Parts: sequence; C-alpha cells; structure tokens
Amino acid sequence: METLQKNTQEMLQTFSYKNFLALKEKEYPKLLEKIFEMNTGYSLNLDNPKTFNEKIQWLKLYDLSPLKTFLTDKVLVRGWISEKIGDKYLKPVLWIGKNFDDIPFDNLPDRFIIKANNGCKWQYKIKDKTKFLENKQIFNYVKLRFDGWMVQKFHLFGGFELQYKDIEPQIIIEELLPLDIDENSLEFEIYCFNSKPMFYQEIKYIKPPVCCVYSKDYSISDIEFNPDYIKIKKEPDKFLKEAVELSSNLAENFILVRVDWIKCQNKLYFNEMTFTPFSGFFSFKNKDIDKYLGSLLKIEVNKN
Repeated sequence: METLQKNTQEMLQTFSYKNFLALKEKEYPKLLEKIFEMNTGYSLNLDNPKTFNEKIQWLKLYDLSPLKTFLTDKVLVRGWISEKIGDKYLKPVLWIGKNFDDIPFDNLPDRFIIKANNGCKWQYKIKDKTKFLENKQIFNYVKLRFDGWMVQKFHLFGGFELQYKDIEPQIIIEELLPLDIDENSLEFEIYCFNSKPMFYQEIKYIKPPVCCVYSKDYSISDIEFNPDYIKIKKEPDKFLKEAVELSSNLAENFILVRVDWIKCQNKLYFNEMTFTPFSGFFSFKNKDIDKYLGSLLKIEVNKN
C-alpha cells in the first residue's frame, strides 16, 4: 500500500486531486490502466482478466454494492459483526465523532488509536497521551491530517477502490491493543475466494515482520503476499482455526474478501473486511503466483 500511495502521489503531481474529483466514473478504467501498469509492470486487461491483480481491478469497478460500502466503513461494520459473530470479537471503542476538535482527550486513557472510518491506514497511534498533547507540532500535524481525511475521498488516492466512495466520514477512537508489549500477539489475514477461506497468513510485527502462509488444509504454502516480510515455517497458532471458521461465515456471498484479525493477550479481535487487498497491486516476486491465484478466483465478466 505504501508503494501504491507513493506511485499515485507521483501521478497526483501531474494530475491534481481536483482533476481526480472532476473525473466521471466512466473515465476511471482508462486512468486505472495507467496506475495499474505503474504498480505492476504489465498492462491491465479488464475485458478478459486472468491474473489475481487484474481480477481485483475488475472487482473494484464492477462488483460494487451498498453492503460492501457498509462493511468497509470502520464504524458501521461493527454492528454487522456484532450480529454475525458477537460483540466479544470487537475492539473496545472510546469515542466516535465527525470533528477532531470535539475529541474529549481528557476522558481518554493514556493509549489509544484514532482512525478515519473512510480510508485505509488513515490512523494514528497514541502510546503516551501526555506527550502527544504537549508536543504541539505533532498534535497539529495529526489534527491537520484528520481534518483533511474528513473531506477527502480515499478511492481517489487508493487506485479507485470504489467501496470507499460513499462512506460518510467519521473519526473512531479505539483502545490501542498492547501488541508492542505482548510477545504472543499476531495478526491473521484470511483470504476468502468465492466465499471460501483459501489462504491464511499469520504475521508477527517485529522488525522486520515475519509471516507464515497456510493453504486451506493448514499446510504451509509457498505463496508470498508480502514480499518484504521474512517467510518462516511454523505450526499454525491455536487461534488461527477460530479466525478461519469465523471468516467463512463473514465471507459468505463475496467473490473476494480478506478478513483481518488480531490476536492479543490470548484473545481474538476482528480488525476489518478488506475487499480489494493491496488495491490489486501485489508485488509478487514469483509472477506465476499472480497467475495461479487468478486461476483460483472465479468471476463472470459480462462482455455484452
């Protein structure tokens, strides 16, 4: 995602955000072709997508629904998760609002995370509230970012991920899970193809991050979703099976979704529903993986 944002920002230098706002949706495919080749190194074929990256582009443009937008919203998705699998998998929320200036910092704990509900990675972690509030330079920087995010459209920065387009902007503050002090903390990414969990990635965020990818039978897979992570081989964590089973429920009726989880302090938490992972700009070291994953993901392209 960082590479995507860098490449897209370079394009923004010659094609301003105001120009993106002026685009009509029928113009998105042509510009997406340029962004796609910039990020993957090959041409995009939307008429007959074959690779995993190509099929994600098709899904971004042509597999839209109000439900996808609802579940992409970091505030609204919580109600759906509560109904589907229960509140116990939800991270505690401390505040929700629309204006950074309204945040009741005096009532917040020392550690928390501030997120914009309408984007990806639009967030800031606070590990020491007192230091954050006293450092006016950092505080003003974060305020400026959130003021901007409340009026910006993420789909114009993230490669036309249109499920973000109609989200009503809000700020959500959650408890900051102590991942940095829990040596057993993990993240699980459950890739679901055509409603079925297919690949599971366990990630431990040390420096550098390490990961292990499993196939649907929990055998270790050669697939690499994150080329910058150190690939290791290990037995799956005992919480992974629970995450997979819950993801199977949540992924029902979706062509592609990655259900993201956090394991912290011996408890499993839902993180988010990711419908267009990496915006379809995976940097696979082995290009055959792009083709292989594409062959597993079944879509019906209407060529009429």
